[in-house]
Amino acid sequence: MPEVLDPHTRKALADRIRYYQDLGIYDFYRRRQQDSALPVVEPNLAATPETLPPMPQSNAALATRTDRTSALRLIREEIGDCTRCRLHKQGRKQIVFGVGNPNADLMFIGEAPGADEDEQGEPFVGRAGQLLNNMIKAMGLRREDVYIANIIKCRPPSNRTPERDECETCSPFLMQQIKAISPKAIVALGAVAAKTLLAVNAPMSELRGHWYDFRGTKLAVTYHPAFLLRDPRQKKEAWKDLQMVMQELGLTAPEKPAD
Repeated sequence: MPEVLDPHTRKALADRIRYYQDLGIYDFYRRRQQDSALPVVEPNLAATPETLPPMPQSNAALATRTDRTSALRLIREEIGDCTRCRLHKQGRKQIVFGVGNPNADLMFIGEAPGADEDEQGEPFVGRAGQLLNNMIKAMGLRREDVYIANIIKCRPPSNRTPERDECETCSPFLMQQIKAISPKAIVALGAVAAKTLLAVNAPMSELRGHWYDFRGTKLAVTYHPAFLLRDPRQKKEAWKDLQMVMQELGLTAPEKPAD
């Protein structure tokens, strides 16, 4: 027989479900737990506003807007020690979730973690990350002022390009991160990030230099820092892209921009 929940437990469960729904999470999966205060939630539990007690408005506002750090923490907990795609069997050491200011106006999204990122658990910490830091500094910002993430959160073997199914499996969590942070602008770094986010197949020459509407947020495309390390001649073009972003956000570059 179905377990009858006492009013206190039912309310706690309803609050938690609404919290996840505010983050765009609607499917729930069984996880074995011991000594859990709440019952296990089955997939697609019929948890709708019509069948659950109302969540206090103050808590709803906290979940959707003011406590972005908690929202990101819930997303990270949902990812867990992910085994949803093949990458967990192909040498990745850890999940590389994202880093930066949860209240950032600007979000950078790259392709995938590399060896340094897989080792440290933070995106863009290798040579490409150092160049990205310089790009951010040239905009008059600090790394701590922005939020940085990748399309996928596990390193592909030998730093190969992520497969389409890997991007499709992992990108829903990135969508939740974007929703939680609600940046004013997003910069897609490189072709993989741009094509995945925009769902288009076009060369960088066509993708750059334009603003795109990405779920109500403005999105610009520029070269990936790793590409700029291979072809430094394109740094001037990337700077043009960043200047477009700066103008949109009302940023002023320092007198002596970083290289």
